[in-house]
Amino acid sequence: MIQTLPHPTLLQYVYDELPTAEQHDVEDALLHDPALANTCADLLLAQRSLDHLARAPRPATRAAILQYAASFNVQM
Repeated sequence: MIQTLPHPTLLQYVYDELPTAEQHDVEDALLHDPALANTCADLLLAQRSLDHLARAPRPATRAAILQYAASFNVQM
């Protein structure tokens, strides 16, 4: 039987954010639904690829944010 899962549940599974009971339900669904297993594999690959990206803004972006924030500094 092919089981469907909401996409957010599959994402929570990929990021290990589900309670244990729900993890087992997802794993059972993955065993019985090859399309779902392929989707999960794609998400895992994307997660691993994204984990290697830089997570800091460019220096010019940081400077622009700080300049904008400084415009709200009010002396009392």
